[in-house]
Amino acid sequence: MAHRENHPGNDAGFIMAYEDSADRVPVLWIHGFPLNNTMWDFQIAGLAHMARSITPDLRGHGATEPTATTPYTMGLLADDCLRLLDHLDCSGPVVVAGLSMGGYVALELCRRAPERVMGLILAATKATPDSEAGKAARDESARVAATEGVAAIVEGLLPKMFAPRTYEQDPELVSFLRDMMLGTTPEGMVGALAAMRDRPDSTLDLPSFTMPALVIHGEDDQLIPPAEAEATVAALPSAELVLVPDAGHMLNLEQPERFDEAVRAFLDAFYEA
Repeated sequence: MAHRENHPGNDAGFIMAYEDSADRVPVLWIHGFPLNNTMWDFQIAGLAHMARSITPDLRGHGATEPTATTPYTMGLLADDCLRLLDHLDCSGPVVVAGLSMGGYVALELCRRAPERVMGLILAATKATPDSEAGKAARDESARVAATEGVAAIVEGLLPKMFAPRTYEQDPELVSFLRDMMLGTTPEGMVGALAAMRDRPDSTLDLPSFTMPALVIHGEDDQLIPPAEAEATVAALPSAELVLVPDAGHMLNLEQPERFDEAVRAFLDAFYEA
């Protein structure tokens, strides 16, 4: 059964919220921007028989309060996750799964502590850095979040988070994600935007990530084109690509059964080893 706890970080006053489930293959699920760990609820339930799901809320997202550390970096967020694993006495390698921004954190974690990663799941993410135009857009979004509030970012971003068909035909899911996004603090948004803006180019590191990898992407992703996933798989030494039809950026929510099926097959290999 999943339970919620807090774990103290190195920063004074920083408490990281997370959930931890059954004693199975440990999977660290890292959420995207501007979301929280409830985005993985389908996976926690659907994979409970084979995955010990550890699902942190990153700084300023969900139940984790923002901190005065400015700006956030991918290194900071990855170190938070590593300290959480230490707090849980999870010193052995884990499967690290990240969606979108969570994928950026996962790649940074692989750079910092490859010995802690037995497998890698990259969903709706990319290894390439932001372009100059992309960095400028991050800065503008940070300005809007700080001056106009979270809702101004949410309403502009929300339609792009789904395949067009999902956005039009599944208002309950759209409402669920809207509420999740609105729970992010302005400080958390601004910090995360800075971390994404300044993240390193991971394409240079992919050939050294020798752990088994699953790259899973929605065919109708409006934020990150599937070509990015194809390029990531081509550069990783041991990776499988799964493209999910009728799914956009939030493929694990739009097509949870297909998403879980792919992850289940990936995790099976760790039981067979």
